Amino acid sequence: MRVIIIRYSEIHLKGNNRDFFESALISNIKTVLKEYQYDFARSNARYIIRNFDEEKLNEITDKVKNVFGVHSLSVAEEVDSVYDEIVAAALKYSPNFGSFKVSTNRADKRFPMQSMKVSAEIGGEILEKKPALTVDLFNPDNVIYIDIRENGKTFVYSQTIKAVNGMPVGTGGKGIVMLSGGIDSPVAAYMMAKRGMSLRAVHFHSFPFTSLQAKQKVLDLAKIVKKYTLRMTVDVVSFTEIQTAIHEKCPEEYMITIMRRFMMRIAERLARINGAGAVITGESLGQVASQTLESITSTNSVAGIPVFRPLIGFDKDEIIEISQKIGAFETSILPYEDCCTIFLPKRPVTKPRLSAVEKVESALDVENLVNNALNNIETIVIE
Repeated sequence: MRVIIIRYSEIHLKGNNRDFFESALISNIKTVLKEYQYDFARSNARYIIRNFDEEKLNEITDKVKNVFGVHSLSVAEEVDSVYDEIVAAALKYSPNFGSFKVSTNRADKRFPMQSMKVSAEIGGEILEKKPALTVDLFNPDNVIYIDIRENGKTFVYSQTIKAVNGMPVGTGGKGIVMLSGGIDSPVAAYMMAKRGMSLRAVHFHSFPFTSLQAKQKVLDLAKIVKKYTLRMTVDVVSFTEIQTAIHEKCPEEYMITIMRRFMMRIAERLARINGAGAVITGESLGQVASQTLESITSTNSVAGIPVFRPLIGFDKDEIIEISQKIGAFETSILPYEDCCTIFLPKRPVTKPRLSAVEKVESALDVENLVNNALNNIETIVIE
């Protein structure tokens, strides 16, 4: 029988609360496989998927390998722990040319042959049937794995598919990610989901200064991120009134700083409303004027909950590499402006003093502007 073996990641390091993490991981795997028919079983430190439609094999493995908490998976043949059946399966998974070796794990000590003997004997059987092959125990082109389990079954496979690792989504609390149309914020969302955080997104939209295509671009990015976060809701905040007020009443060089403070206030309010414990941003130290230490300090001063910046020490090339890996880059670079790119000052202040920022901001009715924005939210559940 063909099966899929799933191995989990950091969960094996957990102690008495390991069941909590395993339950979350199993639930997440079943969530991504909800449209498929299959049987699911636990087997020591791994899970086994059986009785699935083999025409859907690639779809199933692609979905499972992107579930945070999964370390790797293998497509294997499951046979009775009988020597002749193991040989037949090993032949099925052996190559027709190049070098190979057989690697055996004998978890069932009742099996009459020791691991090295199993590897040597089955390697000999393969060579007899396929004389074009050569044995290389140190740097083989192919490895045939034989895993003899305690339940009288043996798994035989030849490939290990690397998964995303991390912790199961839902085990690391809940956060609000500030999702723009750029490269950074989807990567920040991915990084926090990888540490087990459930996410909800907030996007600041300044229609008519920004287009409906810009809004759709963000929703498309949210859909890409959902592949890893499992679920995603986006609160689209009308930011036009706030940006207009800042443009009219604040010095140009402080516009970005004041705007970021408003965004942080609104994100924090949404976090409290939705039971989230943190705000996540895609900021990287020194990347732009609003991401200097002084600017970040100014933004943090209005936040009453933790602000996580998972990309703070990354350079742009590193961020782009992850963006490409998760499939977000091509969407992120589409040429639609978001609210962070309109009304850009020629010389933004890069080291704002908090006292100066607060003085500039005093020209605005902050509370009324924030409340108006919160009362003009479009909530979109990403399907």
